[in-house]
Amino acid sequence: MSEERNHQPQNREARRSGPHFGPPRGGPHGMTMPVERAKDFKGTFKQLLRYLRPHMGALALVSLLACASTVFGIVSPRVMGHATTIIFEGFMERVQGVPGGGVDFAAIRRTVAILAALYVMSSAFGFSVQYIMAGVAQRISYDLRRQVNQKLSRLPLKFFDAHPHGEILSRVTNDVDNIAGTLQQTLTQAITSVVTFAGVLAMMLSMNLWLTLIVMLTLPASGLVTTVVAKRSQRYFKAHQRALGELNGHVEEMFTGHAVVKAFGREKESVERFVAINNELYQAGWRAQFISGLIMPMLGFISNFGYLMVSVAGGIMVARGVIPIGDVQAFIQYARHFNHPIAQLATVANVIQSTIASAERVFELLAEEEMTPDPPRSRSVPTKGRVVFEDVHFGYSPDEPLYEGLNLTVEPGQVVAIVGPTGAGKTTLVNLLMRFYEIDKGRILIDGVDIREMSRQELRSKFGMVLQDTWLFNGTIRDNIAYSRPGATEEEIVAAAKAAYADHFIRTLPDGYDTVLNEEASNLSQGQKQLLTIARAFLADPPMLILDEATSSVDTRTELQLQRAMEKLMKGRTSFVIAHRLSTIREADRILVMNEGRIVEQGRHDELLAAGGFYAELYNSQFLGSRVERVG
Repeated sequence: MSEERNHQPQNREARRSGPHFGPPRGGPHGMTMPVERAKDFKGTFKQLLRYLRPHMGALALVSLLACASTVFGIVSPRVMGHATTIIFEGFMERVQGVPGGGVDFAAIRRTVAILAALYVMSSAFGFSVQYIMAGVAQRISYDLRRQVNQKLSRLPLKFFDAHPHGEILSRVTNDVDNIAGTLQQTLTQAITSVVTFAGVLAMMLSMNLWLTLIVMLTLPASGLVTTVVAKRSQRYFKAHQRALGELNGHVEEMFTGHAVVKAFGREKESVERFVAINNELYQAGWRAQFISGLIMPMLGFISNFGYLMVSVAGGIMVARGVIPIGDVQAFIQYARHFNHPIAQLATVANVIQSTIASAERVFELLAEEEMTPDPPRSRSVPTKGRVVFEDVHFGYSPDEPLYEGLNLTVEPGQVVAIVGPTGAGKTTLVNLLMRFYEIDKGRILIDGVDIREMSRQELRSKFGMVLQDTWLFNGTIRDNIAYSRPGATEEEIVAAAKAAYADHFIRTLPDGYDTVLNEEASNLSQGQKQLLTIARAFLADPPMLILDEATSSVDTRTELQLQRAMEKLMKGRTSFVIAHRLSTIREADRILVMNEGRIVEQGRHDELLAAGGFYAELYNSQFLGSRVERVG
């Protein structure tokens, strides 16, 4: 079974860095921080609607229930005002000595019962809205994640080479979460805000036109305050986020490389840099929070001014008998809620922009060019291990070809070492053989069958890989070895570990094969991790091997152990060894010397040294000190 992770091509194409995509950060008091805008809002919105289409019935029901919940909530202050009027008028009749006058408690009880029913129904409908929307939002989120996960498995290796892993991860997690959160909260909030605004306005107009006009006079002032304060605070929020990112990066670098920092005595400079960034973060954060914090007191002042005007004008009207006192009380409650829907809709508009930007990034990922599909009927033949490259042309970019007519024949059971300087095309040879990349022209044959006529799973099952960068996941040692063959018995796992010279050190661990590897397997040495990957390859028992120099980062004693294990692993198998230390490939059946995408020399170790060519120069640069050059 192939082990693909961390198998990155050594080529001239530099890995591009991109922006880190993430969810919008929220400011205080409902203010959102500046968000990234979508490049194609209309097109992305239409695409997002396709995901909503299967749930249109549920969304229609949500809209109906949200309207009902809001309407019941809007009517409640009017009913409460009616109860206040009954109490006030009854009290005044008693004071004035009206015969039979007094508070009509029966009417009060009926009004309270109606009020309680309204509150219960409003809450019930509101609960139903949240319940249904939670299901819809999570179902859409589930479908998006499933599609993205399936898409990632169909993307070629060049996509992952060209995009930072953090960006891809952010699209899968943060952007999808942002879409789900918006659908669950913002959609219903938009509906209720519109209904609330329209309902409150209608109720106020039905009670008194003049008091409604007084309340509406506060609307432009509230909008002006919100716009001005938000604009002023946004630049500080930007500075705050920039400083926060810089601080996180500095802390991560310092703690990741703390041994190097200590070794060079740079602790003081590190602390001074942290203090400088932290101070910048403090200043930007303080200003952002202070300025954005002004919005609520200022809106409160405007609202209170409106309440004051309503109270004065309403009192005069009550005294003149123009309006009941209960309507004035209801009016004050409506005035308190009048500006809220406007602020909510402004927030919703900003969040929707962010959500569409997130959706655009997810849809861009789903639209990426996929690998060439596997043939409908893949050919599978018993593998002997004969590999042929016929006139292979390939380049990571069309204007920079790497291979131009590469020809190579490897016989079954041969150990072929591939050497050369950095960028020569050594790892590319393996990438093409495994179909991590597709060739531009020519053929690659395994036992006479073009690898494009096989499914990728079938092709890669013929190879075992031991890479320079080990990959072990969080789990037991037993699970990590069995990763190449899920269903392997305990005896087979132990046998593979013994063949890789790993059984001894495994049994010295407190829990033996049940030892749980922590994150990045840092509780094992580099050599121990490498032995486990070799054991994994032994367990897979593949007919062919790819070894990307597994001994370049370990000590000499461990290198000898690994060398013995790999020699045992390669016995009888067609093997491709990408060599960095030329001392490890002296016994190879053939050595391919590559430079700039061409095989410039090939032969056995002694033959190539005797020829005094490029290989001899590379070898001497390592062992005789004629050149100080690292062979990559």
